[in-house]
Amino acid sequence: MSTRATQLRGGVIDRAVRGPGMSGSAARQAAFENTGVHPRARDLLDKVVRQAWTVTDEDVTATKAAGLSEDEIFELTICAALGQAKRQLNAALAALETAARPDLSTTTGAVPDRSRGPR
Repeated sequence: MSTRATQLRGGVIDRAVRGPGMSGSAARQAAFENTGVHPRARDLLDKVVRQAWTVTDEDVTATKAAGLSEDEIFELTICAALGQAKRQLNAALAALETAARPDLSTTTGAVPDRSRGPR
């Protein structure tokens, strides 16, 4: 993975999570990490993280009815999707690293943990 791609990806994540927005930075960070998400958004964001292809207009409508604005829903959804994408990328890179170094996979069977969110 190129350094430039890593920097750009980090910049997008930083702006989405910590930049200005309608939802608070703490809420966006929780969505990114998929932990401590406010109950009003939990069902929608859990779907975004686990089964994004199943999200429907009704899911968004229910989240709006719970009191979130469309802007907040958009921001939290983007942060949840970015967080899941980062976790999947890190898992894939760790698997490739392990596969490329047989000494790691045969001695410990461990895969390095790279799921901690933005760095």
